[in-house]
Amino acid sequence: MSSSLENAKLWLSDSYDVETRNAVQDLIDNNPTELDDSFYKNLEFGTGGMRGIMGVGTNRLNKYTLGAATQGLANYINKTYPSKEKSVAIAFDVRHNSDVFAKLVADVLTANGIKVYLFESFRPTPELSFAVRYLSCDAGIVLTASHNPPMYNGYKVYWNDGAQIVPPQDGEIINEVNNTKVDDIKFQGNDELITIIGKEVDEAFIDASVKNGSFTSEGKNDIKIVFTSIHGTSVAITPKAFEKAGFTQVHQVPEQAIPSGDFPTVKSPNPEEPEALTMAVDLANKIDADVVIGTDPDADRVGVATRNNEGEIVLLNGNQMNTVLAYYLLEKWQEAGKLLGKEFIGSTIVTSDIFYDIAAKFGVDCKVGLTGFKWIADMIRRFEGKETFVGGGEESFGFMVGDFIRDKDSVTTALLVSEIAAVQKAKGSSLYNKLVEIFVEIGKAYQEDLINIVKPGKEGAELIAQMMVDFRTNAPKELAGSKVIRVKDFQSSIDKDLVTGEEITIDVPKSNVLIFYTEDGSKVACRPSGTEPKIKYYFSVNAPIQNVGEYKEIQKQLLDKVDQLKNDFS
Repeated sequence: MSSSLENAKLWLSDSYDVETRNAVQDLIDNNPTELDDSFYKNLEFGTGGMRGIMGVGTNRLNKYTLGAATQGLANYINKTYPSKEKSVAIAFDVRHNSDVFAKLVADVLTANGIKVYLFESFRPTPELSFAVRYLSCDAGIVLTASHNPPMYNGYKVYWNDGAQIVPPQDGEIINEVNNTKVDDIKFQGNDELITIIGKEVDEAFIDASVKNGSFTSEGKNDIKIVFTSIHGTSVAITPKAFEKAGFTQVHQVPEQAIPSGDFPTVKSPNPEEPEALTMAVDLANKIDADVVIGTDPDADRVGVATRNNEGEIVLLNGNQMNTVLAYYLLEKWQEAGKLLGKEFIGSTIVTSDIFYDIAAKFGVDCKVGLTGFKWIADMIRRFEGKETFVGGGEESFGFMVGDFIRDKDSVTTALLVSEIAAVQKAKGSSLYNKLVEIFVEIGKAYQEDLINIVKPGKEGAELIAQMMVDFRTNAPKELAGSKVIRVKDFQSSIDKDLVTGEEITIDVPKSNVLIFYTEDGSKVACRPSGTEPKIKYYFSVNAPIQNVGEYKEIQKQLLDKVDQLKNDFS
């Protein structure tokens, strides 16, 4: 508490505005617990950039933490490009204060002589990634906290290729931020350096999405789609993209088409959570729709539900959705004669290993990086001119089609999912059956699940850190009755075979992640979240499959095995 109190007292100086000083003094006088959490550390760049609860303090998102981040970024841009005109694109989501924060960030940049392209109103995060390259900007910023609760906001930085920053560049920018004092922040912007953008970029983004997410017009008039933006930004773009792509039966959930930072109709605006799609599923059942598509507030994640063979609407998990997407893309590339042996799909270390199987079937590479889409974008950057990126995704309901943008993209993904569903329906089949058919083609059925354990505040962060220490010092010997035979520790960069004792160096950046593999092919990953106060456990199991008729029973067995694994970790 003493260090938190000392940090808080620094915010009582005349360098901070009266409103901020009064709020800090109130915490000191009346709320020691909140004071400690607000000031015990600085917000850091994690897998999704800087994200936190809004309020006063070094561990909160506010005028001064955003100002310091932007001043540091401005210093870095000006040092990197000392003799050229520099520009940054800025987008923001529907959250409370996002528009205010976006203008604040724009002011700091223009005060440092950097031109700004500022969206006229909220837009999807993938459109910001697109806009950076479309407008030939040096960087991009989006104000968003993705699917976090309403009290959160965030700040993500993109570089000139439209991808989020990665090491060592993020460290260099953070160094500039850390060396920025409050009195160094230039808040007095120059509106003459701000260009408001909107319709032109929208139309270009939609055209590119349709081009990359469409391969055929088959069945598009017959497929019935329910779409929900869950009060988020996709309502500004995705319905127009559906229309441009030729889908004629798209039904929005009207109550959730209203943008709101309160997300009033859901507990969490996260399409990974089945509850978030309840209203969409209800509408789908009412109108007998074939597929349900929902996006998170900044429209990079997408959830998909479809009818199973009993006619019930079921939510596909992120691995299942991405399995269908990656396989379909490779089928289409193969049909067009575009698979020449120098193509790859991208995945992450906590995503299902089925992507290795899919890549092997089509003779392409599967590159795997750390959690977070910036690492898939980094693959494209590193192999540009040598190998061609087809598509890729991660288990947390994110996918990217081609490289016209460099972040997960619900807009193009929604078009591609809908096309697959339309093609399958025209064949008398379904999106669900496509997944099962893929399992049969590769000879293995997969099933995954996830546990999130939330531990908020300073004490929670310390507890999560200790949990990871305990896993390393007292690793499980057996999981769900199967012997642990291999452990990957991404913090030490060691991949150890527990049977032979052989150790291999892991060739990805260090990260606080552990993955356990068992004798029966199960995989369990343990990872603290980079953006939220939680630890995550990822489970993946598989079993042989020979025909579609076996799937129902095999899936039941796999779900039972997942439950056993979850019990071991709960």
